[in-house]
Amino acid sequence: MDADAKTMRASVWAPEESNPTTTSESSTASFLELRDATVRYRTLAGTDLTAVSGISLQVKEAEFLVIIGRSGCGKTTLLNLVAGLVPPTSGSVTLNGRPITKPDRDRGVVFQADAVFPWKRVAANLDFALRLGGSPRRDRPERIQHFLRLVNLEHAANLYPKELSGGMSKRLAIAMVLANRPDILLMDEPFGPLDYATRVELQIQLEEIRQSRPITTVFVTHDVEEAVFLADRVIVMANGSIIHSLQVPLARPRDLSVRRSQEFAEIASKLLAQIIATHG
Repeated sequence: MDADAKTMRASVWAPEESNPTTTSESSTASFLELRDATVRYRTLAGTDLTAVSGISLQVKEAEFLVIIGRSGCGKTTLLNLVAGLVPPTSGSVTLNGRPITKPDRDRGVVFQADAVFPWKRVAANLDFALRLGGSPRRDRPERIQHFLRLVNLEHAANLYPKELSGGMSKRLAIAMVLANRPDILLMDEPFGPLDYATRVELQIQLEEIRQSRPITTVFVTHDVEEAVFLADRVIVMANGSIIHSLQVPLARPRDLSVRRSQEFAEIASKLLAQIIATHG
């Protein structure tokens, strides 16, 4: 890994505020790579079901890749392959040149359901995540404050998760994953259960976090507008395969005004047409 990439990844975890660093275009090497990856299941009826079919995919360091498609198209299975939750039936998955064979701390996963401890206060949840990430005890109070600021939860440090709104709880879950110092962030429809306004707010906040602390991200969603707003690149899946790939040319940083642009509407329309064309 070159010096610029090391600096970029280190900035994700530094307690101090850092300037936005290089975007995905600065890295030419593949950070995450799938080669002819296939996942087959045996159903209860005894038939074989192919969830992911021969996918080859490369993701650059600090790239934000979004996967969209109809329900059952294989997008969550693809994410689970990268997470190490599902082994490939054939083919390979590597992260930074290392084969992925099981879940590990180098991959942080944010699911729809928030993985927080309801009996721990917000700060204590972050303390636990920092311990898992290897932070020494003496450094953790400062880092807790760092991650609380990162997700705008300074005022909620002493609250229990049940006292948080849905958006606040999701921000805590994201902070806990980042505090564990992963190399890549995997997000499976994390904002799906939330109301529209809260989803948009969290999309903007995720954009702000990544501008100051770039981290390679693979994000699954069924929301085309969410995909366009967040992504450097969007891939469309159908029947376990990638059928379309689109670079999103919208300038960063992106804010609410981007959604009102003609370019945003045209990109979203193109992607929606790709999904609709997969019907049946």
